[in-house]
Amino acid sequence: MAPHLRFLSSVFHLFIVVQLLLSDAVHCKTLKRDVKALNEIKASLGWRVVYAWVGDDPCGDGDLPPWSGVTCSTVSGSDYRVVTELEVYAVSIVGPFPLAVTNLVDLTRLDLHNNKLTGPIPSQIGRLKRLKILNLRWNKLQDAIPPEIGELKQLTHLYLSFNNFKGEIPKELANLPELRYLQLHENRLTGRIPPELGTLANLRHLDVGNNHLVGTIRELIRIEGCFPALRNLYLNNNYLTGGVPSQLANLTNLEILYLSYNKMTGVIPFGLAHIPRLTYLYLDHNQFSGRIPDTFYKHPFLKEMYIEGNSFRPGVKPIGEHKVLELSDSDFVV
Repeated sequence: MAPHLRFLSSVFHLFIVVQLLLSDAVHCKTLKRDVKALNEIKASLGWRVVYAWVGDDPCGDGDLPPWSGVTCSTVSGSDYRVVTELEVYAVSIVGPFPLAVTNLVDLTRLDLHNNKLTGPIPSQIGRLKRLKILNLRWNKLQDAIPPEIGELKQLTHLYLSFNNFKGEIPKELANLPELRYLQLHENRLTGRIPPELGTLANLRHLDVGNNHLVGTIRELIRIEGCFPALRNLYLNNNYLTGGVPSQLANLTNLEILYLSYNKMTGVIPFGLAHIPRLTYLYLDHNQFSGRIPDTFYKHPFLKEMYIEGNSFRPGVKPIGEHKVLELSDSDFVV
């Protein structure tokens, strides 16, 4: 074959390969299960965002982009796509939690926060085995937190704060080995905090403040070696009783301990001042008594210690200026 013909043949073959690749990309379809689920959501709810959901394929089709808030991925070794992330927040979604969401079994992130969702989280949430982040805070969800959430073994972030959940915190949440952030504050939860949560080896942040919880810290930390990675512990604005046990100093990674507005009593153990990186200590508005050990005032990291509203001996002084501690969402969401 002449050199110029060989060159033309090579170019032709390259053209064919490129066309086949482009054809595969164009015809890479979204799994029918996911298309059906998202179209059911689109049809059943008065979401403002659905007006930007154009076309039949949520992952995009031809010239149409993916639907807003929908992220898709191509399944390895196949020619189809699945929905892996659904982020539809702060758009005033009204109505019950959309059951069709639980058919999106490849989801790794589900973020519906800051809407007006009502009713319970359906037990079918346990289908979402690949879920890593579940963010439903700032809604009007109610009833009990479903124990089926404990089946989401890959979950790292669980945000259910600022809702109307009631009943007890399900001990099944202790079955989430990867869980790092657990936010349950500002609900109507009752009963005791499950001490089983202490077995979560990766848990860094636990916030159960502003509920109706009872019990003691001694009960919470009764499991030996509990809460090994915990940095932030928020127990404020509940009905906790009893004292601060000296064993709390075994939580050597603690940086924030928030006990304000409970019914706790007794003296503050000096061992608490030996937690290496304790930075914020809130003891205010309880029934503590006695003195604050001098070691607290010499702690190299302790920036704030609030003590008002107790029965400490005269001369006991706070550390730092009293202000509400608020952490932004960016401190937790990845």
